[in-house]
Amino acid sequence: MKRVLMVAYHFPPSAGSSGIQRTLRFVQQLPDFGWEPIVLTAHPRAYERTSNDLLSDVPENVAVHRAFALDAARHLSIGGRYPGFLARPDRWMSWRWAAVTAGLKLIRRYQPAALWSTYPIATAHQIGAILHRRSGLPWIADFRDPMAQEGYPADPKIWQCYQEIEEKAFRKARFSVFTTPSAAKLYRERYPEVAPERAVLIENGYDEESFAGLEASATAKGPLHPGRITLLHSGVVYPSERNPTQLFRAMRTLRDAGQFNATPWVLRLRAAAHEEWLRSLAVEHGVAELIELAPPLPYREALEEMLRADGLVILQADNCNAQIPAKLYEYLRCRRPILGLTDPLGDTASTLRQAGCRHLARLDDREEIAGVLSRFVEEVSVGMDSGLDQKIVISAARRQRTGRLAKVLNVL
Repeated sequence: MKRVLMVAYHFPPSAGSSGIQRTLRFVQQLPDFGWEPIVLTAHPRAYERTSNDLLSDVPENVAVHRAFALDAARHLSIGGRYPGFLARPDRWMSWRWAAVTAGLKLIRRYQPAALWSTYPIATAHQIGAILHRRSGLPWIADFRDPMAQEGYPADPKIWQCYQEIEEKAFRKARFSVFTTPSAAKLYRERYPEVAPERAVLIENGYDEESFAGLEASATAKGPLHPGRITLLHSGVVYPSERNPTQLFRAMRTLRDAGQFNATPWVLRLRAAAHEEWLRSLAVEHGVAELIELAPPLPYREALEEMLRADGLVILQADNCNAQIPAKLYEYLRCRRPILGLTDPLGDTASTLRQAGCRHLARLDDREEIAGVLSRFVEEVSVGMDSGLDQKIVISAARRQRTGRLAKVLNVL
């Protein structure tokens, strides 16, 4: 069995990022396709939040090395401030120093046939690039989403770092992997001199094994609010990329029109992260009593909550048209009705339409949201079927994505 050295910042016991699932499930499933993973990750002290709930999912026979790393914001600041160079390309740039040394030792010890590194922590691609240069091993750069974008990162110096990292990765890596068609297309156009077949699409997905037993327990527990419709958004609500301002305004419109008298319902924002901002936003628009802000849950408990919700909500602004929230695939597996508030021209909307979702509205259009939201709640209240295409749902399982990664590794 061949080996692959996988460089990933997000790995158990890290918590709070859906990116953990992508690496973790590849690590679990690659041996079934003839590849043994060796994991190079960061020391847990670097993580903003930790949880042990996924540690048991890491196979016991997988070698995991946790290299020294610090978070500049928490470990290197004085009075809440720290030098900017300590956060370029990201706050975990210190990880690079120890990870390169550790990676070279792991290469000598395990003799892997390939390297793999994964964004969204840009330092991981820096580590991958150095290990590739010093070992000569073929490298796969898992971009997932675009790096340097218009207006992102906002800091010009960080943007320049991102641009340099992505250019080196796309040019030097044997394959660059993206999770959406638009992201892969963007990079083929951005670097036309690089062979287009080197930009590979491997979407995110859901892990079927993680749902084992959850449907029965969700059914036994029943709805989240008996007698009251609960719409759920599970995951971070970013102020720019997932701004719910127009959603809150639409909710106010529906409340003033009396809809909540006829069909009581609530929007639960689970693990939204920016709670103070969301709370003030809800107060400003007069819908505080219709919003529930809930803390993070262990992964399987979060999945069970999705199964118990009456409807699931996707938020994705048009500045993320080349991205798809990883949570979307778990929503599909839950087979609950989905309300997609996103730009119709983006990959998120395209994926939802292909799956059979019919309740879509622009995230920045209050009137459009109000109309779609009103119909969605009415249909959910009478037991609306999700309408999802089951073939599409099944095809989104992570095992199929892992098989795709193995095919890419096999041609290195």
